[in-house]
Amino acid sequence: MDKQRKPLSTKKPPIPSNDHKVIKDWMANRIMPGIQPMIKKIDNMIHDSIPNLQYAIKWGNAYYGTNELGWLIEVAAYDVSANIVFLNGATFDPQPPLGTGGETRYIKLKTIEELDDQLVIDFIKQAGSLDGWK
Repeated sequence: MDKQRKPLSTKKPPIPSNDHKVIKDWMANRIMPGIQPMIKKIDNMIHDSIPNLQYAIKWGNAYYGTNELGWLIEVAAYDVSANIVFLNGATFDPQPPLGTGGETRYIKLKTIEELDDQLVIDFIKQAGSLDGWK
C-alpha cells in the first residue's frame, strides 16, 4: 500500500482564477516600481513554460498552478529582490539551493540578469511536470 503523501501546508490553498488579470493587478498595484521589470519577466517565464495556468494572490504573493497538478510556484516580491518558491522543489533534480525540510525550495534573485540562468528555466519547467500543493 502506498504511503499517503503529506500536504505541503496545513493552510488552505489559494482560490484559483483562470484570469491572468489577478497577477497583472498585483504587479501594477502591489509591487515596488524598481522590481516590477523582474517580476514581469518571472511571470512571462512561468506563463510561457507551464500550460493551462491558474492564478491567485494570497498572503501578498502570486501563485501559479494548474487544475491537474495543484499550486506549483509562489512568487514573493520585495523592495530589491524576489523569491521564486517551488512548492514541490524538494523533488527536483537538482533542488533549488534555498530552503530545508518540507517540500518547498526557492531561489532568491536580485537582478533581472539572473533570470537568464538555464537553471532557473529548468526549475520552472520541472515545477510544471510534478504534483504541487493541492
